[in-house]
Amino acid sequence: MCLCPSILKNRPHVAVFLALCGLLAVIGGLGVHAAELSSIKANLTERLQVSGDKLSSVSAERDQLKDNFTALTQEKDGLQLLCKQKKTCPEGWRMFGPSCYLLSTRDGSWEIGKKDCGDQGAALVIINSLEEQKFLLNITQRHSWIGLSDKDTEGTWKWIDGTLLNSTAAYWYRKGDVAQPDNGGKVSTVEEDCAHIKPDPNPQNSWNDLPCNTVMQWICEKLA
Repeated sequence: MCLCPSILKNRPHVAVFLALCGLLAVIGGLGVHAAELSSIKANLTERLQVSGDKLSSVSAERDQLKDNFTALTQEKDGLQLLCKQKKTCPEGWRMFGPSCYLLSTRDGSWEIGKKDCGDQGAALVIINSLEEQKFLLNITQRHSWIGLSDKDTEGTWKWIDGTLLNSTAAYWYRKGDVAQPDNGGKVSTVEEDCAHIKPDPNPQNSWNDLPCNTVMQWICEKLA
């Protein structure tokens, strides 16, 4: 049904009603748009937060990689410097691994050998491996003092730096019923508190204990 202007004029309350309906429709439309905008804003805020967190994580990883790269570069430079610094031994000394070794040209007691090595910035040799033991047997063909004794406590063998002898790296002489160290055996009245290395085809079978005042040569060791 068509409401002509004349009818609306005669019925003003109808016009007001229609105006209100139109206004409510507009407000309703605005309300819908506002809700949509609020939802979009919330969604964007959440995405921005996630992106920010990811960016922070990537930045932290970048900084860690940078620190690792710096550390590796410094380590590489240090290794290159060590390679350039060619280590040598003093004249008359022989090198094995990181150490220099000197076989004495004179004989004396264990204490004399200890003092002579100390005077040269070294110590009586400490043997840490079978490879080192084999090396020493190649440079001496005579009985020679090493830096091992049980002078402090009988039966407790210690190297000259105070470390205990490792049983897995001990190369005492063994043959039949004879086993070293024996502190001189049952017939000796003299304590045998100092160890020496002696030539033997078997490198794991070449240490013996003797009285510390026995006269023989010695082997000194110091870092290159």
